[in-house]
Amino acid sequence: VQYAAHNDPERSDNRQRRQLLLYRLTVLYDEPADKEAFDRRYTDEHVPLVKASPGLVSFQLSHPQGGTPYLVAELFWPSEDAFKASAATPERAETRRHAEGCGTTFTVYTGDVAEV
Repeated sequence: VQYAAHNDPERSDNRQRRQLLLYRLTVLYDEPADKEAFDRRYTDEHVPLVKASPGLVSFQLSHPQGGTPYLVAELFWPSEDAFKASAATPERAETRRHAEGCGTTFTVYTGDVAEV
């Protein structure tokens, strides 16, 4: 899938088009009351569930410095269709249920990732 960024015939550089690369699920975890328990449960139990997600091509974690969120998880699929197919599986249902029991609240965002 390609998106025309500009329709000016005088612009012939590669900024004219953006290639859709991946589809991303971003999860922002709020600071848990018990950080050690959350980290242990997330690392030991949740990470293996996420890694077993059908079609997943990349999984990244970061602890932003200077405040909230406590943890950011970014999961990547090759397309929105691949993400939707994965989301409909029993493995992903179990992963979602497990996340809800990890000891903190979280916010989820999804969307296309494009080169700009």
